[in-house]
Amino acid sequence: MDWANYLFGFKGRINRAKFWLGGLIIVCWMAFLAALVIVAGLGGKDASFSFNVEDIFRAFDPDSYKSLTWAGVPTLVAKASGTVLFVWVYIAVSIKRLHDRDKSGWWMIPFFAIPGLMSQFGGRLPDESYWVIAAGTIVFVLYIWGFIELAFLRGTSYPNRYGRNPLGKTHVSRGGDRGSWSRSTQGWDQQSELE
Repeated sequence: MDWANYLFGFKGRINRAKFWLGGLIIVCWMAFLAALVIVAGLGGKDASFSFNVEDIFRAFDPDSYKSLTWAGVPTLVAKASGTVLFVWVYIAVSIKRLHDRDKSGWWMIPFFAIPGLMSQFGGRLPDESYWVIAAGTIVFVLYIWGFIELAFLRGTSYPNRYGRNPLGKTHVSRGGDRGSWSRSTQGWDQQSELE
């Protein structure tokens, strides 16, 4: 497997198992980097350090910079560099997973960016407004829909505009009619899903 393209590239397709593996790799990197920061003493007096998906959206929030001090700069640099790395890998793996579902990578905007921004800035919206409740419900539905699309639904069993089937189990033959494709599918093979 080409690990550099798998973790950092945006072209091609990956199956569900590789999507989950990408998530596991991110979590392991987070734990390793957090332990490294704590051992190096950058975690501060309380010796706690963590990464969170909301960290990327805090970068767009001016209120998050008000409590910044020079003593916190090394921790901020470690956290920012780690967060950028983890979000890059997550987006790269997710876009390839969307490609497997024959969807454009632009679907990451409603599945990832809009829920993240709503999570960061939603607390500043008025609580008693019906449109805020409706927007929150729509964002929640988008988040759940995106999670189901990425993590649970099977990819296309035929070559699509993003590449061939990553499981390699289906053959596509061009029909006699211009532009028509016939798809032949085989049964699900657990071993090839894990490969």
